[in-house]
Amino acid sequence: MSVDQHSDPFEERLSAALHDTGGAFETDRDALSDGGRTRGRRMRMRRRAAVLGGAAGIALVGVGGALLLPGGNGGGEDRRTSAASGAEVTAGAKGTPTPASGEELIRTLKELLPDGKFSGEQGRGIDSSFGPFAQVVYDDGEGPAAVGVGLSRIELGSSQAYEATRCPDKVFTPHDSCATSTLADGSKLMLFKGYEYPDRRVDTRWWNAVLVTPQGQQVSVSEWNSAAEKDAPVSRPAPPLSAAQLKEIVTAPQWRAAVDAIPESAGRPSAASSPPPPAASSAPPPSADGPAVRETLAGLVPDRLEVVSKGSQEEEYAYLVLDDGGGKSFVQINVQRDMRDVAHQLYGSAETLEDGTLVATQQGPGEKGAAGVVMWTVDTMRADGRRVVISAFNTGAQHEDATRDAPALSMKELRTIALSPRWDDLT
Repeated sequence: MSVDQHSDPFEERLSAALHDTGGAFETDRDALSDGGRTRGRRMRMRRRAAVLGGAAGIALVGVGGALLLPGGNGGGEDRRTSAASGAEVTAGAKGTPTPASGEELIRTLKELLPDGKFSGEQGRGIDSSFGPFAQVVYDDGEGPAAVGVGLSRIELGSSQAYEATRCPDKVFTPHDSCATSTLADGSKLMLFKGYEYPDRRVDTRWWNAVLVTPQGQQVSVSEWNSAAEKDAPVSRPAPPLSAAQLKEIVTAPQWRAAVDAIPESAGRPSAASSPPPPAASSAPPPSADGPAVRETLAGLVPDRLEVVSKGSQEEEYAYLVLDDGGGKSFVQINVQRDMRDVAHQLYGSAETLEDGTLVATQQGPGEKGAAGVVMWTVDTMRADGRRVVISAFNTGAQHEDATRDAPALSMKELRTIALSPRWDDLT
């Protein structure tokens, strides 16, 4: 995840892949070309720069992932994989009645839920340009709870498919439990128990099950311990469905049948509609390898500091949690290639070194609302456009209150790390 992210990394990921059961659910589109991803990244950076009004104000936030938490993820991730028995896999979609309209999707959801009372029904059919979904307020006698399901197609082998069932890193997203398993038919299933607000400002719990099948079907079922995802009082201690019940609902064959029936005009990927690959001349330069960024950063940390934990994305982003005996300090870094097209947005009044390197610095409050947290940033760009931006905090996680007066790394040390020639050696 690139440095231009502003919100919680896992929240960013889930808004696109997992948190699709609300009214803003959008069906997945074809994977963007590499060139498109690069242009999108730069657009986000421009927007962020405009909002923050300063070069070094671009905060680094890596979620876990591209969705990170994948292959090269680091510590802090509560994740496991197992092979399920054949009995765990529901019947395929073939021969299963296909719910198509919003009303039929709502009815299917209600039939799959245990006995209870229903209200607040909302739904969109498979022909909706925003993607099919159904949501109800369900009450089993213990208090009302919002329960919803979102459906979409997802491109096999894409980063979206990989990230959709990857557990978040607790450094970024506090949660009670998360597990990813592989079912006997090859489907990936993630069961997540966490909170609607990572900073726990309201104790709204959000439990989520996401299924991605080998056929490219994606089903996401969510539940809350309140009658609405946001802006509703907590109505019960926990959401009503157990992990086993979530699994049973998300793997129901009716959802797979509905996904298969999504028309191409509503955003269903197809080989015929896929754009041709970009020409070689338009391909962006390869991104820095995330694990390599992580290990390079660890090697540049002063010996007086202990590396308590570390992690990275597949590309560009890595973090360390450091401790000098005075409390934990979170440090994150992004290494990006050839960002010259947005240099004027990021380094308007920056210092220029003799070799053409731009250096901008900023010291200010953290961005997650935790008490007493400060964020120190050094943002650099080489003459060839390679950008290295590093931030340090006086807490072990951005959503947690300050654990020390200042970050474990001084501004001088952050500058030394960002300007190290070792970043130029990354391939």
